Amino acid sequence: MFCKATLITTVALALLSTATPITRDEPSVTTSTSIRVPLHKRGSLRNADGIFNHDKAIRELVKLKNKHRQNLINLERNVGRDAFPLGVEIKALATLPAHLLGNGKRGAVPLTDQQDDLEWTGPITIGTPGQNFTIDFDTGSSDLWVPVASCSSCKNHTLFDPAKSSTSHKVNGTFSIQYGDGSSASGDRQSDTVTVGGVAAKGQIFAAVSKESSAFTDDPSDGVLGLGFPALSNLNTKPFFFTALEQGAAPEGSFAFKLDQSGSELFIGGTNPSLYTGDIEYHNLTSTMSGFWQIGGASVAVQGKQVVSGFETIIDSGSTIMTAPPAAAAAFWGSVKGAKMFDKDEGLWSVPCDSFPEVAFSWGGKTWTISPEDFNAGQTENGSKDCVGALAGSDLGFGNSTWLLGDTFMKSVYTVFSVDKKAVGFAQLA
Repeated sequence: MFCKATLITTVALALLSTATPITRDEPSVTTSTSIRVPLHKRGSLRNADGIFNHDKAIRELVKLKNKHRQNLINLERNVGRDAFPLGVEIKALATLPAHLLGNGKRGAVPLTDQQDDLEWTGPITIGTPGQNFTIDFDTGSSDLWVPVASCSSCKNHTLFDPAKSSTSHKVNGTFSIQYGDGSSASGDRQSDTVTVGGVAAKGQIFAAVSKESSAFTDDPSDGVLGLGFPALSNLNTKPFFFTALEQGAAPEGSFAFKLDQSGSELFIGGTNPSLYTGDIEYHNLTSTMSGFWQIGGASVAVQGKQVVSGFETIIDSGSTIMTAPPAAAAAFWGSVKGAKMFDKDEGLWSVPCDSFPEVAFSWGGKTWTISPEDFNAGQTENGSKDCVGALAGSDLGFGNSTWLLGDTFMKSVYTVFSVDKKAVGFAQLA
């Protein structure tokens, strides 16, 4: 999932803090109204032969930068610059290098691993009767968008037809967003019933895309459902989960992810105790104003030795390669034997394939380890003894102390996002 290009966006605020308070819960007892949404994985940054797909990685990094850039724009508009800590700034639009321009591709609710870890998707319905869509669930953004029937550029995707829904209504206002390949996406605001694994949010406002960016043409998902906080909404509306909570459709103010090669799911309205063992270790959000699932007091260790500490982290299911501020990434890779710069422009590093390090994160409690296999993004080229690591040094505009952790990290833990507790929780996978 390296980063899902979305019409909505995510942002990480650089807030310095000490280790966040830790609370632990016993495995919750779920109710019949909690929903399992199976997820499926599609896509990869590795080619079939195991070689790192450099061009695809560049596209995804550019999408990631612009997704967070737009989130900062949304945050400033919705909340004001008072939500920006020192050091946070809106960067210029990131663009693709010239050689890639014009060549862009792109409950539990079961999740499908799209393109081998590049994107995780699951089913939703919109309208009455429900129209089915395959959606990317993204904790790093806050809006829902799908292509609409009038979109002539929305190739290879299921299109929403408002005329076939008795509960669909057009809402005042439009939107338009520019992307790094020079394309844009635009459309109208629409309202309808959105159902995810049986949890229905009535009158949910979403983006009905009538002009789709070329970056989405070959994307395996039809659209994106953001699971961030309202402050990040490009549509200036409540996200799906918040609407469902307000209407009493979700039995509990939390949702959880398990991401794996198989058996992946999004669980809405609680947690699924069969997928984890022991207690859930919760860490309080740094700020609810920021709109992000952000927790502070983090540290990272390489081969059991702490190398960077005291930083903020955004937990973003809409990204794959982790990012750190360039100086922090350099400090991290400086502690890895044999590491060398692979792509200076994108902040990518390589390391000998046969000696990938054990990387672990902690927030003052347990240590959560990423397997060397998950941290290995693939060989630099055919026959090479070097492989690319899944941590890039990138200035996303969040200052010098905020890291972004996506599915490279999330595949190693059971991850809980709690609106009720205003916290993110981790547990050992069963």
